[in-house]
Amino acid sequence: MNLEKSIDFLLENAGAIIQYRLRKEVLHNLSQTEKENLLERIYQTPHFKLVQSYVKPNGYIGCGMHSWDNWRGIKLHETPLQDGECAARLLSYYAVPKTHPIVANFVAAMRNEDTICKEFSYIRPEVARFNDRFLGLNSGFSLMVLIYTMQAMLGYGDDSELDDFRKISLEAFKSVLSLNSLSDITKTRQGKTEYCYPYIEEDTYCPSVYHLAVLAYTNSWRTTENIQLMANALNRYNAIMPDSKEMYVKIRNNYYSVGLLFRPYRPFRQDMIDSILYRRVLTEIAMLGVGERVDIVRESAANIQEAINGDGILQMRFDLPHNKRYSPKNIDYPTAYEDVRLEPDYKRKYALECDLTFWAVQFLKLVEGAKDF
Repeated sequence: MNLEKSIDFLLENAGAIIQYRLRKEVLHNLSQTEKENLLERIYQTPHFKLVQSYVKPNGYIGCGMHSWDNWRGIKLHETPLQDGECAARLLSYYAVPKTHPIVANFVAAMRNEDTICKEFSYIRPEVARFNDRFLGLNSGFSLMVLIYTMQAMLGYGDDSELDDFRKISLEAFKSVLSLNSLSDITKTRQGKTEYCYPYIEEDTYCPSVYHLAVLAYTNSWRTTENIQLMANALNRYNAIMPDSKEMYVKIRNNYYSVGLLFRPYRPFRQDMIDSILYRRVLTEIAMLGVGERVDIVRESAANIQEAINGDGILQMRFDLPHNKRYSPKNIDYPTAYEDVRLEPDYKRKYALECDLTFWAVQFLKLVEGAKDF
């Protein structure tokens, strides 16, 4: 695997965020001076400054987490980054060190019972979410699933506070190995035709993108046996998950649509952007260390290498009708339903190409590194 041209392209054209992550995570040649200089440039980017402006005296960032943007005519978020999950994702994607006061204080706030009780009491639905926050951990649908996952993404996932949820996440994937189909664990809601959809109970083990992320951003669960388990589970998951978008989780007496969380993962293709979480999910699967033992990782690696042109730039077919809808050109903020974007300004020459090419380099290096396990 020769990525010299791709790396040279990024070193010449990428902005501070990609330069920092490339040197830190791929090249491993970041001096202390370069680290400080690049981080200072990252801290001057518009979105980081927005997150900084949303930090509260108690350390929490924004309002809620994966929460209502509007409530009864009241606008709760000036921008998506005023939501706790979006803010955490940006800090994670920008690789802001866990020791930075914004990150450390945010995690401390998420771990303070009094603080989060106050933070989730501003509207009635949030009070209910807080009261039920530990329901749905197995099925991947609860407030604590979000709070635990964001802590992991910010670099604190191997702390003892997340021991139980890491085990739950591994168990959620392990549970797939005994299934013949998703219908083994789903029930069908009774009533009018429009309500007759499949659902799982809150305590049913079923892997979600949040279970995946927690494992991707942590290490203490990793043994040779567990990594092989995850490879087997991911292959099995793709074999049994239907393409149906109608999927719900029942929490108490309420049913919540989570179709996006329960669907097959797809390999990278130059001509098909599969979903709004496309590259992000593939990256997190590769981060597990499973390498080419997972079919879609092996297919993606081969397809990425074919899609890199002679200049080392990853090429994608954004001219196709389907791809226009999910094009990374449409990404601005790092919400729960967006892919990763690292370049702040796509009007800058080669900015989009740098985002795509860094992803390709990152993914291929993760796959290559997995051979050590």
